[in-house]
Amino acid sequence: MYIVIAAIIGFIAAIPIGPINVYAITQTMKRDFTHGFLAGLTSALLDVIFCFAAIAGTHHLTSRITELLPYIKLLGVIIILSIAFRLLHQARHFIPIRSSDQPKVMTAPRPIIGAMLLYLTNPSLYMFWLAVGGTISAHRLVSPREWSGLVFALMAGVGTTLWYLLLCRYVAKYHHQFSQSTFARILRFTALILILLALYTAVTLVI
Repeated sequence: MYIVIAAIIGFIAAIPIGPINVYAITQTMKRDFTHGFLAGLTSALLDVIFCFAAIAGTHHLTSRITELLPYIKLLGVIIILSIAFRLLHQARHFIPIRSSDQPKVMTAPRPIIGAMLLYLTNPSLYMFWLAVGGTISAHRLVSPREWSGLVFALMAGVGTTLWYLLLCRYVAKYHHQFSQSTFARILRFTALILILLALYTAVTLVI
């Protein structure tokens, strides 16, 4: 039963629009499915790590994250804004790349590093998995001393992976139907979302 619950939690947790979803979409649009899915897969792997860490030691993680929270948020604001302004620049000079023109060598580290930076500077993700870990442990559905804790975390990662697989496949399949002006508008819109997220994070630093 807890296996199904874990997969559902991982899938639902990945759905809300946020920096990583935006990043995966733009990587798919500007490059290809593989680049976008790599960003999502990186997020799924980090979900597994943080989910299991939360199950194994919720109290210790909470105290450490609370101490570092302002610095994490500040770094997150800087990274998110830098990506947003880069998207705005690309929107002004965007030329869609046809599949026949795609380079054969994939720049794999870029989506992986980008997703890692966005994930690690997003405190809400830590808090979410801490809440999940605390709830699961409190109801004794899993135990960190048994394989059930690791299996739960892995299945949460499977749920996240499934979401990004569906998202990136959809974007990769239909984005070629967009005109150049539509591409530019989408990039501006995603940049606006990131700027709003960065501003919200900045506000939480002073409130």
